[in-house]
Amino acid sequence: MKQIWAPWRMEYIKKDKSSDCIFCSLPKAGDDKNNFILFKGRYCFIIMNIYPYNTGHLMVVPCRHCACITDLDTGESLELNELTKKSIQILRKVNTPEGFNVGFNLGKSAGAGYDEHIHNHIVPRWTGDTNFMPVLADIKIHPESLQQSYEKLVPHFNKIIL
Repeated sequence: MKQIWAPWRMEYIKKDKSSDCIFCSLPKAGDDKNNFILFKGRYCFIIMNIYPYNTGHLMVVPCRHCACITDLDTGESLELNELTKKSIQILRKVNTPEGFNVGFNLGKSAGAGYDEHIHNHIVPRWTGDTNFMPVLADIKIHPESLQQSYEKLVPHFNKIIL
């Protein structure tokens, strides 16, 4: 069995997450650019992961605070799915990844950092996108900053029509 080490995630794991739910508070803060929110729909929004596994790591999140996809109503489910599809289309156009990891971490034991508010991860992938740096130097290399990624992506998300 091969092991994948992700030591850069320790900063996130140790971060105090006992305060307000970020998925509830950030969309209401009125500062989408600094909170890396790319799109707000009627039922869901799209936000960049500030502790990304890869460049362009996005999350589609229901606006309503709920812990499981089984708690979503039909409108929320449909919009979440549609925004996931649109996110993949935009990332393919802008970042040209070779593949994607897409999915939910339901519950702490499944790896959910915020287990009381579901979010669908969309992680662009390229052949060879993992290298020796995280293991040898405790460093994860991202080819562009979050701000650069946001500025590159947001014009495309501004064109979404649901």
